[in-house]
Amino acid sequence: MRKTCFQLLSILALVLAGAGPAAAQLLQNPLRQVLRHDTTGLARVLANPEKYRLQILYTRIRRDAAGVPHFRSYGYRVRPRDYFYPASTVKLAGAALALQKLRALSAQTPGLTADSPMLTDSAFAGQSRVQRDTSSASGRPSVAHYVRKALIVSDNDAFNRLYEFVGPQELNEEMRRLGLRRSRLLHRLSVGDQEPGSRHTNPIGFFADTAATQLLLRQPAAYYAGPWPQLGLRGEAIGQAYLQNDQQVPGPLDFSQKNAHSLPDLQLLLRRVLFPEATPPAQRLRLLPADYALLREALSQRPRESPHPRYDAAHFPDTYVKFLLGGGGIAPLPPGVRVFNKIGEAYGFLIDNAYVQDESHGVEFLLSAVLYVNADGVLNDDKYEYDSIGFPFLRDLGRRVYEAECRRKAGAKK
Repeated sequence: MRKTCFQLLSILALVLAGAGPAAAQLLQNPLRQVLRHDTTGLARVLANPEKYRLQILYTRIRRDAAGVPHFRSYGYRVRPRDYFYPASTVKLAGAALALQKLRALSAQTPGLTADSPMLTDSAFAGQSRVQRDTSSASGRPSVAHYVRKALIVSDNDAFNRLYEFVGPQELNEEMRRLGLRRSRLLHRLSVGDQEPGSRHTNPIGFFADTAATQLLLRQPAAYYAGPWPQLGLRGEAIGQAYLQNDQQVPGPLDFSQKNAHSLPDLQLLLRRVLFPEATPPAQRLRLLPADYALLREALSQRPRESPHPRYDAAHFPDTYVKFLLGGGGIAPLPPGVRVFNKIGEAYGFLIDNAYVQDESHGVEFLLSAVLYVNADGVLNDDKYEYDSIGFPFLRDLGRRVYEAECRRKAGAKK
């Protein structure tokens, strides 16, 4: 048996040697090469990736002569069944599916658009009303305005209003249709949302005028009684203790009834938004070009570039929600670089899901990463190593991959 194995290995070596560099390259992972060559900024986390629950997914993009994109992905410890709390990364799904639902409703409701005033009422314990939004040009909230707020600065209330509009049943069914097999959306953010309130959604009215006198559409309050998605995830009990009502509770915090996204699902959704032409028709978002344009603008827009809402650059720097390359505000992006992304930050988890583009150098790639920085193992105590470990790691990771892409493009032109 040993002789046979040795013979097979010898044959494989000869085949690869005869096939030349192309075959040998199949055994190489460019992401691992980038990580291996970094001995400074990434070393601390890479020395103990299990501790930091590190996962990285890097996708190269090659365009053919017709400009059609082709994707090839490389991973580092990518484990789709290993749970991490996705935090605000779920807002991309909420935004895209809210625009999709509105597009479907507008086909039967003349005059209904993403900018139509959207007034939210309350009908169940814990729900809240929204009638005005002084940050919008009209003074009224709308789906488009909530999309911008949710994506430009990761506003939690904006996502919650989109969650209430689409509803948990449609959110989860549509994520499944899009091919997101390890994802679920079960609750609002930052309001302590849980059963049964998370199953109840608010009544909503859309109006033709800012005075809210000409009703276009009324969506009644709803309740979803069906089962939540069963994803077969591992490690949904996290930590050694957690704070609840200012009291420390021993034992892990149970995340089995909280939102979930695997890293491959996050990146796949971003591809669905940015590259619909490269998506199988059955798994495409049902959007029009104007909807895609709104999503792309909001994903890439710097806070200071937004006229409505307006954001103070002193509190919202250009890389406020750009963790990869920007470190969450600690560094500017390289000149000419645009990042289309959605981040997440909660319970010690930091996530960024990004498409990086530098047209001047012909560089474009997808990069998604998650790590966990909670040395004391206590959740909800706001003692996480975001600034000392998490943000610097994601900044350096993005820069190393970007620099490698620039070198690769420069080499290809020679």
